[in-house]
Amino acid sequence: MKSVNRYLVPAVRQDLREKMVFVSGPRQVGKTTLARQVLQRQAGLYLNWDNREDRKTILQGLWPPEPALIVLDELHKYRKWKSYLKGEFDVHRDKHTFLVTGSARLNIYRRGGDSLQGRYHSHRLHPLSLCEILGELGSIEPGKPLKIPTENPQGRQIFQDISAYGGFPEPYMKADARFHRRWQKEHLERVIEEDVRDLSNVVDLSSLQVLADLLPARAGSLLSLNNLRRDLESSHRAVSHWLEIFELLYYCYRLPPFSGRLSQTLRKERKLYLWDWSALEDPGARFENMIAGHLLKFCHLMEDREGYDVQLHYIRDKSKREVDFLVTYNRKPWFAVEAKGSPGREHHLRYFGERLSIPQLFYVFLEGKDFYEKDGIIYAPASRFLRALKV
Repeated sequence: MKSVNRYLVPAVRQDLREKMVFVSGPRQVGKTTLARQVLQRQAGLYLNWDNREDRKTILQGLWPPEPALIVLDELHKYRKWKSYLKGEFDVHRDKHTFLVTGSARLNIYRRGGDSLQGRYHSHRLHPLSLCEILGELGSIEPGKPLKIPTENPQGRQIFQDISAYGGFPEPYMKADARFHRRWQKEHLERVIEEDVRDLSNVVDLSSLQVLADLLPARAGSLLSLNNLRRDLESSHRAVSHWLEIFELLYYCYRLPPFSGRLSQTLRKERKLYLWDWSALEDPGARFENMIAGHLLKFCHLMEDREGYDVQLHYIRDKSKREVDFLVTYNRKPWFAVEAKGSPGREHHLRYFGERLSIPQLFYVFLEGKDFYEKDGIIYAPASRFLRALKV
């Protein structure tokens, strides 16, 4: 299968006309591929900090004499990368443009000071999604109703493939179960043994490995740090720190509850999901995690590319009524999504829809191809709902 044109390429090209661009995301999500695709239409130079010769070129500032795009991959591994980059950009900004790609360390260090303030745009690169593979990308005006597209048999097949192999390009393109298993094992080992080691002073890497093994079974659930602490026989502080590291490295993420006008909504507990939903064995949990991944990609794109305040939450009250996802715009409900294996199962969409005045309610199911509306709720198969997001 041929490679997919990554969805952020147009936005990155546009932003490079004004400032530097930072692209961060999980290991092996396609940051290098995106950089090379951006380079296809303009003169430039790709340099990787891990390569000894490239590292010499970077430190000596041996840039091309003609205007060029300079791609600096894994530059964050250089301890003084921020001050270095600030100096190079300020000196060469009239001639060269800079694209910096790397792991979540870009997110960490850009919060640590303002030496680069006003000099860059940042984007978060997500795994492949249904619309990206189909080439059905587009834009949506925030706050406006989503429109369910017509049936597409190819979309159903792609949906099944990304459910099985995930959205990381290499295992998806390979579409081989054996390769997928080996890739997942090696990917997690590199995250723990290389990225965690470079990122932090954590010594007990074996406990992080155990934590990583425990998290898939908790995906889609409220995450109890106390339970994890007991399972790991570690302190609450240590477990919390390890989870933060995994989040900063794009291994997992946690969704906050929507604490709107309901006096009985929970305000602290967060729900856990993995960036690689294919790591989940339970079909229901994998399905919900895949919907979460697409919705988070939608929200991040609206925020990074368009500058809108679009956030992803879940809804739950103290009576344990719950809706899987709520997307907000300017902190007000935009649309809610319940993800289930099949239509007809009990849900609380209408209950929260009335109390929170949610404009659109979606019941998204795994099996089937037809969609319909009943009592103000839109029932749609996932292969069609996800295409409505246009990301």
